[in-house]
Amino acid sequence: MVPVLIKELLSSKPDGREVKVCGWVRSVRDSKGLVFIQVNDGSCFANIQLTFDRSNPSNNANVNQIEEELKKLNTGASVRATGKLTESPASGQAVEVILEDLECLGLCNPDEYPLQKNKMSMEYLRDVAHLRGRTNTFGAVYRVRNQMAYAIHSFFQERGFQYINAPEITCSDCEGAGEMFQVTTLSMEKIAELGVKAGIGGMKIEDAHKIVDYSKDFFGKKANLTVSGQLEAETLATCLSRVYTFGPTFRAENSNTPRHLAEFWMCEPEMAFYDLEDDMDIQEEFVKYLLNWALTKCREDLEFFDKRIQPGLIESLTKVANAKFVRVSYTDAIAKLEEAMNNGAKFEFKPYWGCDIATEHERYLTEKIYGCPVMVYNYPKEIKSFYMKLNEDGKTVKAVDVLVPGIGELIGGSEREENYDKLLAACKERNMDMKNYEWYLDLRRFGTVPHSGFGLGFERLMRYITGMENIRDVIPYPRAPKLADF
Repeated sequence: MVPVLIKELLSSKPDGREVKVCGWVRSVRDSKGLVFIQVNDGSCFANIQLTFDRSNPSNNANVNQIEEELKKLNTGASVRATGKLTESPASGQAVEVILEDLECLGLCNPDEYPLQKNKMSMEYLRDVAHLRGRTNTFGAVYRVRNQMAYAIHSFFQERGFQYINAPEITCSDCEGAGEMFQVTTLSMEKIAELGVKAGIGGMKIEDAHKIVDYSKDFFGKKANLTVSGQLEAETLATCLSRVYTFGPTFRAENSNTPRHLAEFWMCEPEMAFYDLEDDMDIQEEFVKYLLNWALTKCREDLEFFDKRIQPGLIESLTKVANAKFVRVSYTDAIAKLEEAMNNGAKFEFKPYWGCDIATEHERYLTEKIYGCPVMVYNYPKEIKSFYMKLNEDGKTVKAVDVLVPGIGELIGGSEREENYDKLLAACKERNMDMKNYEWYLDLRRFGTVPHSGFGLGFERLMRYITGMENIRDVIPYPRAPKLADF
């Protein structure tokens, strides 16, 4: 008999049928001959109760075998049980299972088990990342993560987008930040030895070519893990019209803040024949779709987060899901922030035209000035990426950031520069190595079209929806400086 997921059992009628339950023990209570075992299999927040009455066992109960197996049970042990699904007299649960057979599949020594009944800090749980999914908090995080990944695919599939897989190894740098993980088969130890022998003490990174022959490397040139699949997505948007990527990306940023990861997931759609207004329309639609999906499909888990992690979470998500997003130019947004500062608002970083809007500014715009989500567009070209379309003023580009209350930027996007000469000029302005971007420029030589896209950081979305404070707690195995143990 195939085990039934606890989620399904809890919504079933207590019709007395025989069922098989598999999961991990949350608690065992022996009270006056009645034994109650709480079991969870991760399919939902709630446990199912297995009941064994020593004074009045079920007619089909294997009493001696059950008694022997009960001696093995502690929190964390895995079990397989069969019994009758009946109405539960306990409050808060409609059904329970009257035990007929019980088997302890995996012992769990309570003196060594890292997950204890007392409250454990998030920092402690990161040290046992391989087990933290068994806690209420992380079980809920991973279920919501699953649902939101499904929602992303659902949104784009319903709108005629093609799902594509961008490469994780690349020779180009989409963001131009230079903070990338290098992919190589060359021995770092041998390179260091060569450097010592060559007498290049204190050699700088930009001088590495003096002793490194990349023609002998696996790819024959310097290669890195990607920070974005956008450029490759653009190539396929120019033949499939609407595409999206959804996969891991990497950034070698030596940051230990609650907002940064070295490995994170990005959703990046690209749309041929979309201008900036079209781009903003679908971004607003996308955010509302995701929030409504979470509020509908993840209600039980969101109620837990609302109660235990961030009070008022459901109310704030509902408000954003129902709101009309305000659209304001970067110039007007800065003017609003400067006016607020002149009227007594305190900012760590002074807002001025030309600055990159900081998180504190984003939150002030959404929470204090407008009281709703805000889409800021037309940023100074100097603070945005090379591929963004230049406006007629020559100073700004058709970029847009979606800002939401409580977290700030959720999405960043733009209309892409489709003019060959203008894109080439933007690349040269930034002293980019054009050998790695000739293929990208080709899109502007052969049937170029207006096109737009955006990027959604999946873990940022997860932080927003769950209310979890640290981004390392919304991904199963966080990768950060000095953290790659699991």
